[in-house]
Amino acid sequence: MRDFELEVYFSTWEFAARHHMTASDAESMTLSELLEMASPDDVTAFDNLWLGYTETRGAADLRDTIATTYDGLDAECIQCFAGAEEGVYAAMKVLLGPDDHAVVIVPNYQAAETIPLSVCDVTGVPLCEHDNWRLDLDAVRTAIRPNTKLISINFPNNPTGAIPSRDVFDGLVALCRENDLYLFSDEVYRLLELDERKRLPQAADVYEKGLSLNVMSKAYGLPGLRIGWIAGRDTEALARFNRYKHYLSICNPAPSERLALIALKARDRILRRNRELVRSNLAALDVFFADYPGLFEWAHPNGGCVAYPRFVGRGGVEPFCKRLVEEAGVLLLPASIYKSELMQTPADRFRIGCGRRNLEQGLAAFRRFLDRNHNDLAP
Repeated sequence: MRDFELEVYFSTWEFAARHHMTASDAESMTLSELLEMASPDDVTAFDNLWLGYTETRGAADLRDTIATTYDGLDAECIQCFAGAEEGVYAAMKVLLGPDDHAVVIVPNYQAAETIPLSVCDVTGVPLCEHDNWRLDLDAVRTAIRPNTKLISINFPNNPTGAIPSRDVFDGLVALCRENDLYLFSDEVYRLLELDERKRLPQAADVYEKGLSLNVMSKAYGLPGLRIGWIAGRDTEALARFNRYKHYLSICNPAPSERLALIALKARDRILRRNRELVRSNLAALDVFFADYPGLFEWAHPNGGCVAYPRFVGRGGVEPFCKRLVEEAGVLLLPASIYKSELMQTPADRFRIGCGRRNLEQGLAAFRRFLDRNHNDLAP
């Protein structure tokens, strides 16, 4: 597999840049802040935790609690992983073989296409950039072959924040059912929609071969826990994922499982805080980009905590992002990070995050850079 472009870029800049303005997660919290949300019994359980191996599937009470976030699922329908990435890797390696074919939406989180491509043929279906990143069901239908095994989606989408309509989502489920396909649905940004009426169902809730990927990292803002999961009604597939995990992390860290359980019990409080922060940050970004109409084209994401504006200034987005981080310490992700092996992708956009605190400090540094270099950047 080719290098993971995002992680290679982050290995250089994520902890070196003064203003990390392209973070894909919501604001995190300290251990003490999280424990303040816990019941006395859960604090005692954490303090007296035995630091031995844990169950490969995930602790039973953790899976019970995760299951309550779905409709009609129980702990047997949940397989835990060390983060979402391990879940993607295990599922693609288990479900796909050399003679199979997969369909993946583009743009995407690179692993969504790179891992399937390491196994079999993959066809990309683009979100329509000039139509509010619309998913074209006819294009998905055309991409399906007799040997297609699964369709992989991610909504709210990283990096665009796009969410299809409920009719389109239902049509996609019907298409999968008609062709007996797995629907692998990356739902890590679900519950951070700006308009809750646009929130989609979880694939595992509405389709017998739907596999819903989620994690504590993104909407919950707790990436340091490294707790993710796949939910689904196909328990035979989950059992195969479990066996594949024996070759990967084997099991999750016991402290992380206890802390994830505490966070899930306080999920309404955490998610409410994070949604309010996203709304506040988007309002600040509205003001910022309105001040530079000759340099950027800006539109709100429909969900999640990242957006994908266009840079329309001189010189292109790649040199722009490089100068911005080197001269002003402001980190953005240029479009090259989201290039696809399956098709051409937009080359003039960048990812900016809207889920963390202290956005205004980064915007102030961003603004100083633009004002200082406006003559060089103006088209």
